[in-house]
Amino acid sequence: MLTKRQNLLETIRGGKPDRFVKQYEALQLLMGPNYAPGNPISAGNPGPAPGEEAVNGWGVTISWKDAALPGPFPVHDDAHKVVRDVTRWKDVVKMPKTDYPPEAWEQYVKIAEAVDKNECFSTATFFTGVFEQCHYLLGIDDCLAALYEEPEAMHGLIDYITEYELKYAEGVTKYLKPDALFHHDDWGTQNSTFMSPAMFDEFYLPAYKKIYAYYKSHGVELIVHHSDSYAATLVPQMIEMGVDIYQGCMSTNNVPELVKKYGGKISFMGDLDNGVLDKADWTKELVRSEVERACRANGKLYYIPCLVMGGPGSTFPGVYEAVDEEIDRMSKEMF
Repeated sequence: MLTKRQNLLETIRGGKPDRFVKQYEALQLLMGPNYAPGNPISAGNPGPAPGEEAVNGWGVTISWKDAALPGPFPVHDDAHKVVRDVTRWKDVVKMPKTDYPPEAWEQYVKIAEAVDKNECFSTATFFTGVFEQCHYLLGIDDCLAALYEEPEAMHGLIDYITEYELKYAEGVTKYLKPDALFHHDDWGTQNSTFMSPAMFDEFYLPAYKKIYAYYKSHGVELIVHHSDSYAATLVPQMIEMGVDIYQGCMSTNNVPELVKKYGGKISFMGDLDNGVLDKADWTKELVRSEVERACRANGKLYYIPCLVMGGPGSTFPGVYEAVDEEIDRMSKEMF
């Protein structure tokens, strides 16, 4: 029987997996405390605990006061928005600290060293990627408008955010020595991307080519990019920037079509929508039906059945585990 790591590699390389990869089982995420300013893991983007509010290292207020929501959201009213005039972003945007001493990394080094790399990938995490960081600072409407109205300023802001990500990556790769990266940046709604592929190419593709090239040149074998949205039209860009697995691909992407068209160049992890399965009135019968649909439609190679949520777990208790059980069932039927 293959290890979880071996089975994932066989799946994404078109080899001979002996079962479906079961959601996040092969990725051991290296994560710090949920809200911990002053530590090198989450100082840039700490998230508040459910029911709380926090200010991250960029000065963005993040609220999770409604604990019923699946996650925290930035606050963009007049009292909290960081950037009100994108042409003057340099006056108000200061990147978080990255020059931490070795002792600040010690507890996270221990976590990383405890990972059995024969069994799983030791997986660094990064939340609030380049595009998300832009709209966290400006607000989503102003961010998208600025791409049209103030392209020079937006290029400058994106370069600055990219500089921060590269400095962050320097510490992570030096101290934690991960062999995988799980990177968040949502690029669309359920049915469309936030921008055209041409605009994405102009503003965000160069940034990601630099970031992902840095990680790969510093020992990271596997790049997993999370965008739980429609992003089918950006898959060629993902391939160009070095993504190995597109995680979060909702069913609106027509995942079987993507597997058929791009399998061998990139793999897909998702096609089990949280909006369909992860709800208060979920049932095992619905989970069974959706997992079977996804597994049979996408096949054994270049596809990992998984809830599209950006991390292991579910909003409603029991859903994630029920999906695991049904993946096991489909492995017995199809392998």
